[in-house]
Amino acid sequence: MNKALLPLILLLSAFSVAAQSTHRNYEADSIAFVNALWETDSLDGFIYRHYHFQQQEVFNSNQYFCIIEIPRGSKSHLEFVSDSLLTRVSDFADRGKALAAINGSFFNMSTGVPVCYLKIKGQQLGENEPSKNDSIHRKYYQNATIRLLPSGRPRFNIPDSNRMSECQMPDSNVMTTGPMLLYRGETVPQRTDLRFVYKRHNRTAIGLKQDGTIVLLVADGRHRKQSEGLSLPELTRIMRWLGCRDAANLDGGGSTCMYIKGFGDDGVVNHPSDNGRFDTRGQRRVANAILVVK
Repeated sequence: MNKALLPLILLLSAFSVAAQSTHRNYEADSIAFVNALWETDSLDGFIYRHYHFQQQEVFNSNQYFCIIEIPRGSKSHLEFVSDSLLTRVSDFADRGKALAAINGSFFNMSTGVPVCYLKIKGQQLGENEPSKNDSIHRKYYQNATIRLLPSGRPRFNIPDSNRMSECQMPDSNVMTTGPMLLYRGETVPQRTDLRFVYKRHNRTAIGLKQDGTIVLLVADGRHRKQSEGLSLPELTRIMRWLGCRDAANLDGGGSTCMYIKGFGDDGVVNHPSDNGRFDTRGQRRVANAILVVK
């Protein structure tokens, strides 16, 4: 782990003590999650699974999950895409002839400009917006960097605290997001004083298993009776239950969206919340996305 972040990690550990003090046993939740009768489709180089928990089996709440798993050795791989105009995930996917897609990292909803570092095909498209109180150090959610290897497989890093450190990375495709949830098999502590962390929201996440399998997940939220969403500690548990060694949170809330070619309405398989209804028609226009291509 990057030594420059050690003081921050120790601070976050202190914040996490309160969250752990309840000593809740999550064994029943994990059993319900793993043993659910997931609807599963084997598609072109990846597996798609989804399930609707409607009896408050997971975290005493109803939840709807969609998961893509891309095995190591698959010809399907990831690609970052962006546009200066806010664009629906389904349109990013259609334009890129993608097999599947999820929304990407954070952006300014008024201007469409990324607020986290983003480089695609060697072109820098966004930088880490500084915190309000410090022109050097990065914001809380800018501590997970995803690098795409030439093969289109992801690698995860915790970057230096200097908000410009990603500029030194030689990779052609780099996306900063966060916070990091799991890193090299260890849970990354989260602050418990931020609503962004402890309140339940729609969530999008990306992870990597020990065997090289890529995991893409969306959890619907803001639909109280259908799917309540997850806090970041809850999202961390889900990614661990899926077997991830590394995992990072992506943009969520109304941005959360998963597309699979040939499925659902315009390919949307989850229930984006911007229209306030539990259907597939509430897509938000976003600044960037992650495609599954072949």
